[in-house]
Amino acid sequence: MGERVNMSISKIEGVLISPLKIVNVPGGDVLHGMKCSDSGYSGFGEAYFSVIESGVIKAWKRHKNMTLNLVVPVGVVRFVIYDDRQNSKDNGKYQEVIISKENYCRLTVPPLVWMGFQGVYKDTSMLLNIADIEHVPEEADRKEINEIKYNWELIK
Repeated sequence: MGERVNMSISKIEGVLISPLKIVNVPGGDVLHGMKCSDSGYSGFGEAYFSVIESGVIKAWKRHKNMTLNLVVPVGVVRFVIYDDRQNSKDNGKYQEVIISKENYCRLTVPPLVWMGFQGVYKDTSMLLNIADIEHVPEEADRKEINEIKYNWELIK
């Protein structure tokens, strides 16, 4: 599984996909997350894990100031980003990225774009967000899933 790119799925300005290393060691692998020298790093505010059950969709959320750096060390998660920034050349475009241990990378999502995600693994998945600022509820906007039109049906 990897990033799907077709006519309706485009790259969005400010969104980065950075391949990460998995170091195989006896007894269990080491999965890299982020170094301060990595592209996408813009400071440290907090790191937190989010768990998502198979088939569940958590959408839509937009941060006003926070940059997200998302890694999936367990399971498979599909991320969908939607750009409605007024002056963006990518206004109205979507980008979809599937991250797993098999497609191990970090997804950097800039402020002011909408994001949702879906657990697409047979069991529970877990993601890590390494954010550049601490989370405060007033810093984010939310919309109901049907307020941004997107076909969440999985393409097999």
